Amino acid sequence: MTLHAIKPESFPWFPYEGFTFCLGLAEGDVAWTSGHTAAAHDAAVGKMVVKGSMEEQARTAYQKVLTILEGAGLSIADVTRITENVTLSGLPEYEAAAAVRRELFGEHTPTVRTVVVERLVRRTAFLEVELHAVGGGKQLRIASEAREAGTWRSSPVTEGYDGVVYLPTIVPIDENGDVIHPGDFVGQYAYCLDRAGQLLEQAGLSLDNAVTTYDYSTPETREVYRKTHRIRKERLGGAGVYPGAGGILMSRLHLPEQLVAIDVTASRHPLELVNPGWKRYDTLTYSPGIKAGRMLFMSGFAALDMVTQEALHPGDIGAQAEVTYGSILTLLKHAGLGPADLLETTEYCVESALPDYRAVAPVRERLLSPPWPASTGALCKGLLRPEFLLEVLPTALYPAETEARA
Repeated sequence: MTLHAIKPESFPWFPYEGFTFCLGLAEGDVAWTSGHTAAAHDAAVGKMVVKGSMEEQARTAYQKVLTILEGAGLSIADVTRITENVTLSGLPEYEAAAAVRRELFGEHTPTVRTVVVERLVRRTAFLEVELHAVGGGKQLRIASEAREAGTWRSSPVTEGYDGVVYLPTIVPIDENGDVIHPGDFVGQYAYCLDRAGQLLEQAGLSLDNAVTTYDYSTPETREVYRKTHRIRKERLGGAGVYPGAGGILMSRLHLPEQLVAIDVTASRHPLELVNPGWKRYDTLTYSPGIKAGRMLFMSGFAALDMVTQEALHPGDIGAQAEVTYGSILTLLKHAGLGPADLLETTEYCVESALPDYRAVAPVRERLLSPPWPASTGALCKGLLRPEFLLEVLPTALYPAETEARA
């Protein structure tokens, strides 16, 4: 079996051919959708538009991603993980989106990840939704003690395809909705990792099984971010392999005085370091790539010279995209993979670079290939290196025959 683009019989919102992303990817009875907002092509104005309240947008976004799943022969009952990117402008009304989700999904409760983003590419969009699904009820609900960020309702830990375990977004907020260690970035970071470890223990795992830790913080944390090195070193990498990591900056997160939120993914498979020989990772608490079963999890990539650690092409997002995707392809090649094996990409573009963001698409078209990865794009306030305008969080899938030979 190989990955193929999902092509529903009917998708009335826009003509989806010709982009450097697909609506979603599937292999057998497993599917991953791209992120979708309520955007639809308006023939009267000749462009994509987003209309409506948070509730209306949530209904449209979910209708789109569920239509894509239907095109893969899957349904709501098969959904394992939901990621909702909610904008700062939409955050006050986020409960309306969560209510739509609960109405649609009923008693079926996937893991919900809530990522607060500066805004989305379509300025009037409040919400972007992406799904992962496994057919035949193969997903396993493990625990239901984590709080769903932004609504404070219960969100389970689930197991999806190939032993991948999804946690909801971990936030430093207690059962009463109060921020823990207000204003203390390092204390909040440690709390989130410890909470993730507790949830993984309920699944028979630990932080040693973590394959990625993507954290979201605020620009003010840049000055103290290096202090997370000790926190991570004490808690991660116990099996000899540090997880992949990414760091994205937003103006604010779910609540005032909250300085971090962390998305943690783990795997039941043994972890294998994948590194083309980049020495910079020898002293870091994250790895460029981790093979676990058929999955290749990766750290976030930006326009960094891997030898000198210099940030390249300041102010030129197109040139930065060339370096960024070049590094991703170098890692894929070292892993025995190619662009067609790229499963998911999440692009974070710095808000100030949005006018030039269109320069990224030609780079993707030149370097990537069909069936094109399931992709999501959002705007952030900044990245950990101020010179960076783009960071990409990628995941790849080894072909089934590769795993069989391993």
